[in-house]
Amino acid sequence: MAGHSHFANIMHKKARTDAKRGKAFSKVSTLIMAAVRQGGPKIEDNPRLQLALEKARAANMPKDTIQRAIDRASGAGGTQDYVELTYEAYAPGGVAMLIETLTDNRNRTNTEVRTIVDKNGGSMGASGSVAWMFQRVGQIEVSAAATTEERLFELALEAGAEDIALLDAGTDDARFLVTTPVTAFAEVRAALDAAGLEPSRAELAMVADNHVEADLATARKVMRIQGLLEENDDVQTVTTNLDVSEDVAAALAADE
Repeated sequence: MAGHSHFANIMHKKARTDAKRGKAFSKVSTLIMAAVRQGGPKIEDNPRLQLALEKARAANMPKDTIQRAIDRASGAGGTQDYVELTYEAYAPGGVAMLIETLTDNRNRTNTEVRTIVDKNGGSMGASGSVAWMFQRVGQIEVSAAATTEERLFELALEAGAEDIALLDAGTDDARFLVTTPVTAFAEVRAALDAAGLEPSRAELAMVADNHVEADLATARKVMRIQGLLEENDDVQTVTTNLDVSEDVAAALAADE
């Protein structure tokens, strides 16, 4: 299944760690404000806001912080207009990168993204040069301790899911990854909620159809570019088609 790679698993763990450290708060606040500006503050009428709030929950963002972001965007002071920009690039080793941003200053974001990529051994790609390698899907993670595979399989597939995989089997972090088409994401999420299964992560994400396996030195260069991009306030997500062997994955995990 696309997206099931050693490197993807490392990045999911890193994202959860970053969220626990509070690194995601400012980006999620921007996401919430953009969603409110585009679709209004009523959660039930705004699917984009619903997804933004999913990210807020995953980042353990306090309710008052969430409400401040909503109030700021919907009140008289909500004057910032945000635009979504997607950049396509190549990292060392020919690894494809899809960089999704949300910004109120297009020129600033253009300059900063290009500088990070160019100065760290990568190169920017033309529109369409990378995007065709990825597809957007729904991803929902549920703790393996919360359900059985048989029960989850029945619930999720009946609601429209495409695939279920067990990640980190035999560890305290063991969890099921439910993959859905974009059109079925809300239905599958609702079905799991109705069954009392609270996801640890639920979002629409880009995943690679095919992967490029790299050695440790190349993987570290890719992770450096990805890390620098993710530290940028305007960058929401960075997706690559990098994959690595188990040994390289272990070495990368030890770097964190």
